[in-house]
Amino acid sequence: MTVLDGLRRHPLPAALAAAAILAQILYPLVEGAARDRLTVVTVLVFSAASLSHAVVARGWRTALRMAAVFVGGGLLVEVVGVATGLPFGEYAYSDRLGWQIAEVPAVIPLAWLMLGYPAMVVARRVTNRPGPGILLGGVALASWDLFLDPQMVAEGYWTWFGDGPHLIDGVPLTNYAAWLAISLVMAALAWSATDSWDERDDAVPLGLYLWTWAGSTLAHAAFFGLPVSALYGGVGMGAVVAVLWWSQRDHTEVAAEMERVGS
Repeated sequence: MTVLDGLRRHPLPAALAAAAILAQILYPLVEGAARDRLTVVTVLVFSAASLSHAVVARGWRTALRMAAVFVGGGLLVEVVGVATGLPFGEYAYSDRLGWQIAEVPAVIPLAWLMLGYPAMVVARRVTNRPGPGILLGGVALASWDLFLDPQMVAEGYWTWFGDGPHLIDGVPLTNYAAWLAISLVMAALAWSATDSWDERDDAVPLGLYLWTWAGSTLAHAAFFGLPVSALYGGVGMGAVVAVLWWSQRDHTEVAAEMERVGS
């Protein structure tokens, strides 16, 4: 099955993914309130692409469990984080991302889902072993924050407080450590929530993950004036992409050899 065949099999997730990518391409071209609205729309459409693919490829049961882990878990950790400063560090959201729940914009938990599901697809495509798979899934999700936090802090969507060590101005190291720990817990829950994971075409979630890596690296370097996060985000998330590529390269070679022998 080719990539195009997979996109034809899943037209709604493919259309939503294309809309999410278009919205992200437009992001540097707009300013002010229009950029704020586009940010919210991007998260809504991106998360809808992820969730709809989970529905059509894995069924409602898996999709609902994914939503419970990433949306429910994301809301819980964000509410606790804003209220107590644990585990990320002390931070606060601005009012520019719309309606809030306990001082957390309602769109934020959807952001955990929008890349949480693609991260799990990446992990499942690489290995069926729970230990390595959960580790890779957690790292795949947490590495996204190497891009996310610098960009959103620079935009003013949230602000960090405190004088602890920082990887980049305004974003404490505690945030990245907490992201990794929480992403690993979510990956473990998402992994165990899946009864089975058949070999299906995953062009949509894999494409969204690859786009997030490549598009964020380019945007941080060329449009947002964030060369440092472009470098370490590109390397950090790129390491996951490299593992994915290598694993699929091996699978492709085996499939080609089996086809040759069969003919």
